[in-house]
Amino acid sequence: MASRAAASVVLLLLAAFAASASAATFTIKNNCGYTVWPAGIPAGGGTQLNSGQTWTVNVSPGTSGRFWGRTGCSFNGGSGHCDTGDCAGQLSCTVSGQPPATLAEYTIGANGAQDFYDISVIDGYNLAMFFSCSTGVGLTCQSSTCPDAYLYPTDDTKTHACGSNSNYQITFCP
Repeated sequence: MASRAAASVVLLLLAAFAASASAATFTIKNNCGYTVWPAGIPAGGGTQLNSGQTWTVNVSPGTSGRFWGRTGCSFNGGSGHCDTGDCAGQLSCTVSGQPPATLAEYTIGANGAQDFYDISVIDGYNLAMFFSCSTGVGLTCQSSTCPDAYLYPTDDTKTHACGSNSNYQITFCP
């Protein structure tokens, strides 16, 4: 009986390890000389990042979403307003931010499939951004006409592939 319980514990630990190993980790850093309020949907929500701070978010396989930086924010508790990238006046976003907002977009592959990522300024540009995955190329966007970003909806050469189980770095004001 004790060996059956021990085996069950080992199987649960292995399942938990396998599930966490397949999640992608996004490390978001604020290199700006001012506070940025990054947001992410469907994973992350939002937070305040003072200059030099980082925020880490784990994203499950099979998830497509985006991260963006908000500027000029003022919150009282979880409600307030941002000058750029505002998401219905909430600190923790459940809807996409209002333009202008430089977007880091991603799709995390399920069952070992490739990941895909890009930067988009289709709906406007508000912050310089660097976006990379651990097994792919680094993308940098310093203006509304940056060559690494989607500039219009059918600009399909801007999507990049990344190996499964990759980790990601997003830096504001690189």
